[in-house]
Amino acid sequence: MDITGEAKVYKSRSKDNEMSVISNDDATLPKTHILCPQCQHTEAYFVIRQTRAADEPETRIYRCCKCNYNWREY
Repeated sequence: MDITGEAKVYKSRSKDNEMSVISNDDATLPKTHILCPQCQHTEAYFVIRQTRAADEPETRIYRCCKCNYNWREY
């Protein structure tokens, strides 16, 4: 079988690369006991996302229950 023709590469570019990870509906998210780096409160909502390659660990994203500060733990 002979394959001929020109290879084509398609690239897609997002106009907005930012993604909302923790929405305003925090009441349905799980909570954990972790120290907020901004206000030192000890409780935060969290989500886990695979933000890098599949063979690397997931990213934990936190939002403080008191001051709504967001931070990540890789």
